[in-house]
Amino acid sequence: MKNNQQLINNIIGQLQGINNMLTKNKECFDVLTQLKSVKSAVDSLTIKVIEENFFDCLKKCSTSEKQEEICKKFLQKIIKL
Repeated sequence: MKNNQQLINNIIGQLQGINNMLTKNKECFDVLTQLKSVKSAVDSLTIKVIEENFFDCLKKCSTSEKQEEICKKFLQKIIKL
């Protein structure tokens, strides 16, 4: 399984490719296909980051009021995704 940095590097590479496509006036459909691919990659990275941090955040929630507020904000951000 790829680590987060590898996923980010792949996304950066995809975005650079899209930039080149736009510079060269490539077909709109081809650009949109690549943009959808980037969106999917970002969504996958988002889920991975949430999975890696969710339970740690929940453990910290019960230790203090400040942590509880941090966890509420974390959960609100997840819900907005």
